Amino acid sequence: MSDADDVQYHIEAGPGDVARTVLLPGDTERVDRIIAGWDTAEEVASHREYRTVTGTYEGTPISVTSTGIGSPSAAIAVEELAEVGADTFVRVGSCGAIQPGIEIGDLVVSSGGVRQEGTSAAYVRETYPAVADHEVVTALVAAAERLGYDYHVGLTASTDSFYAGQGRPGFGGYVTAEGTALFEEMRDANVKNFEMEASAIFTLANVYGLRAGAVCAVYANRVTDEFRVEGQRRAVETANLAVHLLARMDAVTAEAGADRWHAGLSLD
Repeated sequence: MSDADDVQYHIEAGPGDVARTVLLPGDTERVDRIIAGWDTAEEVASHREYRTVTGTYEGTPISVTSTGIGSPSAAIAVEELAEVGADTFVRVGSCGAIQPGIEIGDLVVSSGGVRQEGTSAAYVRETYPAVADHEVVTALVAAAERLGYDYHVGLTASTDSFYAGQGRPGFGGYVTAEGTALFEEMRDANVKNFEMEASAIFTLANVYGLRAGAVCAVYANRVTDEFRVEGQRRAVETANLAVHLLARMDAVTAEAGADRWHAGLSLD
């Protein structure tokens, strides 16, 4: 454990407590599902919504920190984890699909985010793109392929509001014209899904020169009006394997003397 003076205020973790790559689920209970597939796991901190466990997966160092719901708390996690040595982040969550060809239980790997949350606007102008790191996206796609899971790659819209902000009826059937219009606009623009954290995580990672990606299980399809809690295990297994593959990509890149991993380098 770290010296108390170096421990971060919210996550209560310090230097040496986390691996280079950290998985970011919202739900604290999802932490247990993630670490169930690891070789080793040790809880290093637990404070408020932030529960952090560090261990190994297939011999690769790995950490997980729950963030709670929404971009403000996710941004705090990224800030403080970066302060203690993390440089790669993978959101592992659930989402609502807004395209008809996406099935319940499928995975969505985000290539970028539509910044409908307000947190990232505190960091940089709203025209700044929220782009996922291509190496993280590649690792997530490769993991899903190796595991044989159905997945979709594309843009994710992140909002601050689960109900009105995503065009869902609120209490008493309350709806807003803005929420309904946003849903229709995002659907027509081929955005794949709605969730609440990815675009802020991507924006912070790009601003700070870090890496980030996201994989979400589809619990709902807003177009076909279906809802079932399926796919969480697939998202978890894909994220864990992606961290292992990403470590291999980093090693191959270093061996080749390259600045970044590219398709001319092996994943094996």
